[in-house]
Amino acid sequence: MFRALRPVLARPSATVRTCVLLVLLAATGIAILELVREQTGTPGFFVGLGLALLPVAPLMAAFRWLGRAAPAPWPQLLFCFGWGACTAALIAILANNFATEWIAAATADPSGADHLGSIAIAPVVEECAKAAALLLVFVFRRRHFTGPADGFVVAGFAATGFAFTENILYLGNAFVQDLADGTGVLDSVTAATFFVRIVLSPFAHPLFTVLTGLGFGAAAVSARRARRVGLPLAGLALAMGMHALWNGSSQFGDDGFYVMYVCVMVPMFGLLVWLAVRIRHRRLRAMAGELALYAAAGWLTPAEVPALASMPARSLARALARRSGGRAAGRAVARYEADAAALALLRNRARRGERCGRRISRVGNGSCCTGCGSAAPRRDPRWPGPR
Repeated sequence: MFRALRPVLARPSATVRTCVLLVLLAATGIAILELVREQTGTPGFFVGLGLALLPVAPLMAAFRWLGRAAPAPWPQLLFCFGWGACTAALIAILANNFATEWIAAATADPSGADHLGSIAIAPVVEECAKAAALLLVFVFRRRHFTGPADGFVVAGFAATGFAFTENILYLGNAFVQDLADGTGVLDSVTAATFFVRIVLSPFAHPLFTVLTGLGFGAAAVSARRARRVGLPLAGLALAMGMHALWNGSSQFGDDGFYVMYVCVMVPMFGLLVWLAVRIRHRRLRAMAGELALYAAAGWLTPAEVPALASMPARSLARALARRSGGRAAGRAVARYEADAAALALLRNRARRGERCGRRISRVGNGSCCTGCGSAAPRRDPRWPGPR
């Protein structure tokens, strides 16, 4: 009996895991919203909410664009956003407040405790809380975690959610302060906070967490156990370091923030944008090479290969399908494109001997990968799988 119960207890079903995560997100979401509302007041909460929403859609669209070559399921991305906005934010605000109060009580120096908390405590707590979403996807949805691009996208959504909740708190508190002081709009703390957090640096939290995501993405395609453990930890350490450096920019003088922004954050942002475009281009090029083999085997027509490896062509195909057959036809074409992309990338990884989920297996057992369970024909001699 114990042998039969052991695998059931060791790995709950997907339905149970989904229900547990939904309950957790709902509970932490209610808790963090109420906590923020208590700190900002109801008027400040709604003002902060309205202003904090502004960068969310552009950031999500940018990260979704990066992953469009082989798009991750929307429920997975929304889970990452919800984890960042609810669970990670609640963990961060409770842990940061506790640590700061403990340091202030131990040192009898509240200002020093705030300074130490922002530089030494907040980066560690916040980056670990956001990285938990990546770890959950990496462990339980490995088949959707196929490389650096997926790590980039998952990290971006989790960090965007976290920044959204944090911006509500900062903007709401600024609005309450302006109401108490009777400050005009242009000279208000709210306007200054909006300019710094929404206009100048909406990418700050995503930039930090993307470093962790790249570590997980590199680990997903690594066959060595040491790298699968060490690369995410290295990415997390870099994220913490960048976060601490950003939080400590005020200690570099009155212009420390602008010096850090111009000399570190903007070049780092440009480097990551270049890397994201390069990753996307390499992914599409790999898809074209692998799909050409399927065309040679007769699975696809030669004209389908460049169409499936081109994002404008794929968008045009979906638009034409919707125009001629309605939304159902458009969704069918989108699923076909996503399946073709996933198959091509899976074959690319299998050919290179990289891990996908748990273990690459040969075609004789009827599947390409025991980790993701991707179907392959059992006795089709035209199967262009890895040899």
